[in-house]
Parts: sequence; C-alpha cells; structure tokens
Amino acid sequence: MNLTDGLDGLLAGTSAIAFGAFTVLAWAAGFTEVAIFSAAVVGAVLGFLVFNAHPAKVFMGDTGSLALGGAIAAIAILIEMEILLVLIGAVFVIETLSVIIQVTSYKLTKKRVFKMSPLHHHYELVGWSEWKVVIVFWIAGLIFAVLGVYIGVLDL
Repeated sequence: MNLTDGLDGLLAGTSAIAFGAFTVLAWAAGFTEVAIFSAAVVGAVLGFLVFNAHPAKVFMGDTGSLALGGAIAAIAILIEMEILLVLIGAVFVIETLSVIIQVTSYKLTKKRVFKMSPLHHHYELVGWSEWKVVIVFWIAGLIFAVLGVYIGVLDL
C-alpha cells in the first residue's frame, strides 16, 4: 500500500474499498470480531479522507500506509482468504509491479517503461488530472473488490 500513497485521497479511498470488501467477507465467514475491526478501519480511513482529499491538509506517509498494509494482510490471514488479497488489493499489486518493472527495465536496458513510477504518476505525466487518476483508481479498486467478494462468498 505504501507505493499507492502519493496523490491526495488515492490510498485512503482505495484502502477504504479494500477494507470494506474484507469486512463483508469476514462477516460472511463468521469472523465477527475481524469484521468489526475491518469496518472500524473503513470508518477511520474515510474520516482521514475528509482531510486528505485535494488539497490535502494532512498527509498519511509511511506510518499510515505501512500500518494499513499490515492490517489488511492480517485480516486476510485471520479469515483464511490470503489469495483474495491479491485480487481485492489488485490496485496495490499493480502499483508495486509498475515500480518493479520500471526499476528492472532501467537497470537492464537503461530505458523506462513508464514516464514515472508508481503507475499513478505515469498517468499524471501523460496529462490526466490528479482527480481523474484518483477516481479511475477508486473505480478499478471497486471493481476488483466486488469481484473478490463475489468469489469469496461463492467459496464459503
């Protein structure tokens, strides 16, 4: 999640969506305490989003983003749906892969695949506004989360 933190509201919105998906999955699987914790994180992140939406007045930084990453991983482990974390957190996975691809490509060929990585900065440099990037990533996160919940509930 750390690499997704970089635009006002990007990590807060995408993490609220992902934690929301895990709230539903935890509740459906009978992990009531985990569902309550996950729902509390959704509330906290949405509260933070009020102050972090463009223009941000408060920044999350590594302290918040790394804690959110650890929390969502712990939730996935506790409800035994670790594989779904890759799908529900696909925005975070894609952002991380964009950095890995960029660094590997540059070290091997001295050429860049993206104008800048993580991927959200690439879209800014091709002309997308900050809000367009954030909204598109939120929508992508929502699509992945709904798909993950659908698969997870079918698996129960």
